[in-house]
This record gives sequence, C-alpha cells and structure tokens, in this order.
Amino acid sequence: MAVKKTVRYDFQSYTQYATRPLAVLIFQKITTSSLKHKILSHSNIPYLSNKLIKMTFCYKLLLFALSIFHFNNSIFSQEKEYQITTQKVNGTVHMLTGKGGNIAICSGDEGVFMVDAQFADMTDKIQKAVGDISKGPINYLVNTHWHGDHTGGNKYFSEQGAKIIAHQNVRKRLSTEQHMKAFNRTVPAADEAAWPDITFNDENTLYINEEDIFVFHVDNAHTDGDAMVYFTSSNVLHMGDTYFQGKFPFIDLSSGGSIKGLLEAVEQALFICDDDTKIIPGHGKLSNKKELKEYQTVLTNVLKRVEKAVNMKMAIEEIQAAGFTKEYDDTFGTGFISSEKFIDMIWTDLTREK
Repeated sequence: MAVKKTVRYDFQSYTQYATRPLAVLIFQKITTSSLKHKILSHSNIPYLSNKLIKMTFCYKLLLFALSIFHFNNSIFSQEKEYQITTQKVNGTVHMLTGKGGNIAICSGDEGVFMVDAQFADMTDKIQKAVGDISKGPINYLVNTHWHGDHTGGNKYFSEQGAKIIAHQNVRKRLSTEQHMKAFNRTVPAADEAAWPDITFNDENTLYINEEDIFVFHVDNAHTDGDAMVYFTSSNVLHMGDTYFQGKFPFIDLSSGGSIKGLLEAVEQALFICDDDTKIIPGHGKLSNKKELKEYQTVLTNVLKRVEKAVNMKMAIEEIQAAGFTKEYDDTFGTGFISSEKFIDMIWTDLTREK
C-alpha cells in the first residue's frame, strides 16, 4: 500500500512560507541558482569587466525584485474588507456574521444581550449592526470560549458598559499568556478590560427581554472553557465552536479540547433541540437539528475508524493514507480544517499522554 507523506498540523510553518514576499522568494531562487554562478564566474572576462558585470547584474536583479515586490503587495497585501451581515433568527434573536465567530444578539426593552464579539477591528461595524437592531445598550456579553476571533471585541464593549460573562477557564486563559501548540503560536494575555467580569463553573441563567437565557458549560470539547447559550423562548441555541456547520472542526488540544468531549457536547445540544430549534454555529450558516445530527455522524464515523487504527498500532502515515474520510473530503474537508488535519488532530488526541 502506498504511504502518503504525513501532513502535520503546523499552521505557523505554512503561514511563514505563504506570506513571504514573492520578490524575496524569487531573489533567493535566482541568487542561489547555478545560472547566476555561471554568469558571474566566467573565467574569460577580465577582473574589472567581471566586477562591472556583477554590479550591473545585482542592480538589475534588485530592480526586478522591487517591481515584483510592488506587484505582490498591490495584489496580496490588501486585506479583504469584511462586513457584518445581519440575519433574523427567531423571536428576540438575530445572528451577525463577519470576520470571526458568529454573534447572537438578543434585543428587547431591557437592552441587548450579546454572544461573542469577533475581532477588535470589527467592533465599529458590530456596534453599527447592533444599533440597527436595537437602540438599547449592550448590557451583557457572553464569550463561548477564549479564542480571539470570539473575544477580540471584549475590551471595546466592556468600555462601552457591557458586563462580560464566561466560564471561569476563559478568564484564566485571557488573563495569562497562552501557547496554541497547533499553530506553534504564543498568545499574550489580553488587556484586563477584556477579562470576564462574571464567571461560572457549570451553568448560569439570566432573565432578560422575556427570555430565560440558559448559559451552560460543556467539558473539554473545543477547549476547556466552552459554553453554549440557549434562548428558551425563541428556541435558539448558540453552540460556539463546538459546532462548525458542515465542516470538520478545529479542536484546541492545548487548551483542553478533545474529540470525545466535543462529541459529548454535541450530544447535549441534541438533547436540548427539537425539530424547530434554530442553531447558531461558531462558524458557518444558521443550522438546525438535522444538520447537527449529520455533523455528529460524520465526526463519530471518523473517530471510530482512527481509534480502531490506533489500537491496531498503525502509524499516522498509514492512517492518513487509509481513506477514512474519503466520502467527506469534498464537503466536510473543504473548510479551515482539511481531512488530513482532522485525522492528525484525532490521532494526536488519542495517542497523547493524558
């Protein structure tokens, strides 16, 4: 059986290569090529002429590299302009989508209750979108976990008067330096204004805008501080990053996440939902119980296959070459987490020391 090369989940090495200026790559390629050495070391050219040719060659090469660099910057350095899109979900709840994780807005006479806050550079657009829904203040902000694409706006909204609510592990992680092993990236502690004001261990219930809002913790799923938020009157559930709608999920193993914990969280969500429940995923489109069951089935099937292979002492290279995700590659494997990365994550989780 042909063995595929291992694809390890090393986001930093990928981004370091992918974001290097094209001119630098070309310059390095040319200046280390055999052609350059042949041109500059021709023995029949007198010393002065050879020196002049070297200077001319380097000068032209520099101009060429700068022109490529300018072209590269003009196309690739312009970051995509993200907008906030508002979608009515049900009852008192709207969903906002944009640059980071999906946001839930519960509005009414008692102001605004918000779930997640995307990135810091999106706060003005988020504020405007919220203002189009309600003129009331944002009084509460729940974080479904600590990652920056969900908590980046914490500081801004806290300074605007919102009280931040989260599981106690979210405060611990935001208040201290974190290392995300999957990306080989160190994340500094957040500004103190971004830390949660109110924390809980298992669950918390708030009574706002004629909603009983049930905020509850799920253990060691996407991270060790995940929370789901259920708006009982509107029958809307925000699952945070325990649910990547229609895609393989990212599981932050270094932050206490686990594949089996994630599946247990999905099971809890399914217990709450009925056929009419609207589900806001951490990433992806507005969803429902049927799609969540499909997500559960896919993740369970892949886990069983990888776990069986691990028990048979198969190497990660063999597991990745075995086609355990082949029926999902063109659907679930097309998101942020590819099929190979997802298998590597499960394998790492099952084989690491607990």
